[in-house]
Amino acid sequence: MKINSKPRIVVGMSGGVDSSVTALLLKQQGYDVIGLFMKNWEDDDDSEYCSSRQDLLDAVSVADTIGIPIEAVNFAKEYKERVFSDFLREYQAGRTPNPDILCNAEIKFKAFLDHAMQLGAETIATGHYAQIREVDGLFRLLKADDDSKDQSYFLHRLNQMQLSHAMFPLGKILKSQVRAIAEQHGLPNHAKKDSTGICFIGERPFREFLNRYLPTQPGEMLTPEGKVVGKHIGLSFYTIGQRQGLGIGGAKATSGEPWFVSGKDMANNRLIVVQGHDHPALLAPRLIALDGHWISGTAPQLNHPYAAKTRYRQADAPCHLTRVSGSSCEIAFDEAQWAVTPGQSVVVYDGAICLGGAIIEQGHG
Repeated sequence: MKINSKPRIVVGMSGGVDSSVTALLLKQQGYDVIGLFMKNWEDDDDSEYCSSRQDLLDAVSVADTIGIPIEAVNFAKEYKERVFSDFLREYQAGRTPNPDILCNAEIKFKAFLDHAMQLGAETIATGHYAQIREVDGLFRLLKADDDSKDQSYFLHRLNQMQLSHAMFPLGKILKSQVRAIAEQHGLPNHAKKDSTGICFIGERPFREFLNRYLPTQPGEMLTPEGKVVGKHIGLSFYTIGQRQGLGIGGAKATSGEPWFVSGKDMANNRLIVVQGHDHPALLAPRLIALDGHWISGTAPQLNHPYAAKTRYRQADAPCHLTRVSGSSCEIAFDEAQWAVTPGQSVVVYDGAICLGGAIIEQGHG
């Protein structure tokens, strides 16, 4: 550690504007900042869909502008073992996982944190929009002030140790301010478009990507009443609530409304579809979730008014826990939730505090 300086912090720099401004702000605050670019995927990094090479160039350019050292580290092996294998297993089982959540818990705040400590840092920082607050020795994860950018949903599986070594400098800043800061300080990526989608898939067609790893197993597409209305290419390639890509747009029933995936019959390789966005089969007032993770180490209270999201970018839905047993729980909502999807995460909030969450097993009436 330098004399008369703040401690060393390693910043995960992706080449995007958020992590770049994170590094800039910490440098301005007097921290000894080191940038770290993580390469988590290398199966096809020469393809048009993988931007990691350009992202690294952007991160190095920003580090040079700010005046901090930067190192590139390859976590592709860890990513494949801890995240991607789980991703494929879940899809094969007919569920729809969220690999970004697992990536945060297993790579960004585990492999990355371990590496940062080897560099002599006690703390890591990322460009996530969220906040950490210590209260009586307990670390809480809070929503960001910019509600439209809040990313606590993706961070809900972090534990006390991980939160105690992390910083989210953008938690109190609006995204518009972040862009303005980047431009004001001449960061070369100030106008760079935000990345979307899962890091290893990029902008490529998702079905095409999945098809490289999972076999197609065609079967019948039918209504809950048993009427066959089409063929599917394999249950892994569809998710609950999906409307696009069903290939039955011209099949009109009495309603004439669009078709949606409402369920999967894994045993018989059948895809269940219904007509109409508000069909009862797409609405679930309750859900069962497994593999629960509670940030404080203690499950939330039963029958206490909370709110939850069953997917990112969803408004908080008033709810209460009706059962907690080991790592499983049951949640009841004040209003039925649309397209509750097995494999996705339900994340529970008490106001601005993210309490943790669990992986949805099924929604039910």
